[in-house]
Amino acid sequence: MIFIIKHLTHWMMIVIIEAFFTTRLLQRPDTAEPGKHPPQKVVPMSKPPTVLITGASSGIGANYAERFAQRGHDLVLVARDTARLEALAARLGARNGVAIDLLPADLTQPADLAAVEARLRDDARIGILVNNAGMAQSGGFVQQTAESIERLIALNTTALARLAGAVAPRFARTGTGAIVNIGSVVGFAPEFGMSIYGATKAFVLFLSQGLSLELSPMGVYVQAVLPAATRTEIWERAGIDVNSLSELMDVGDLVDAALVGFDRREAVTIPPLHVAGRWDALDGARQGLLSDIRQTQPAERYQPQPRTGQTGQHMTHA
Repeated sequence: MIFIIKHLTHWMMIVIIEAFFTTRLLQRPDTAEPGKHPPQKVVPMSKPPTVLITGASSGIGANYAERFAQRGHDLVLVARDTARLEALAARLGARNGVAIDLLPADLTQPADLAAVEARLRDDARIGILVNNAGMAQSGGFVQQTAESIERLIALNTTALARLAGAVAPRFARTGTGAIVNIGSVVGFAPEFGMSIYGATKAFVLFLSQGLSLELSPMGVYVQAVLPAATRTEIWERAGIDVNSLSELMDVGDLVDAALVGFDRREAVTIPPLHVAGRWDALDGARQGLLSDIRQTQPAERYQPQPRTGQTGQHMTHA
């Protein structure tokens, strides 16, 4: 009997305690009135990261600026032409209500390049870098001067790599961020006769693939975008009549396709490639080639063959 009373007393205490806390909860000032839902805590959506775009005054860069502004991203626009940057910023800011900073710079100039690097390192709002600035090659290799070679390589490879290098450590520390590098299918095609330009774009692809392997485990996304001939001002600047080129892709179509790949987190996006399996086969062949490389000795076809004399007999040495 005593055992039952003890357990009943314990049970009654639990009931009393629950009733006490229930009463206190009902007395809270933010408790909903009868028949109404309790107030919901509003959690503000995080603001999209700011996007820094190089070569942003026209062509591919300007279209990237427009698309990201439509998505609600603030922008940092980098290019040499301040007047065109200002006009673009005014238009996009008015349409989309985003903040746009201008950073006029010639990325072939050390001081200007350093200024953009500093912005990428120090501005924690920047979460996406679009490495778009570049120039085409006019004429064959023998028509190039030392200055034209140096300038093309400085813009297409050195500046691109340094800007990626400026922002990647910060992205890796925070475990987020994206780097988009604009390459070209010319990087596959020495047959096109644009040897320096193609070499710089092959560099962009290789660098992007290497960075993707290194940085993706840290949460950083790296995308290489490889256009074919696109209707932009790059041709006119290289002294090439754009009307002499056939089958040009519209720049807006190119950027929209590249952003589909961006949203899918593709490592390599080739908008003009209609048979996706071609890229898979190429990459598979590359990996197969690597698996066949043996470093300890030359392949049999490169082994020295015995030298023979005029009589066909093997020559011997004392």
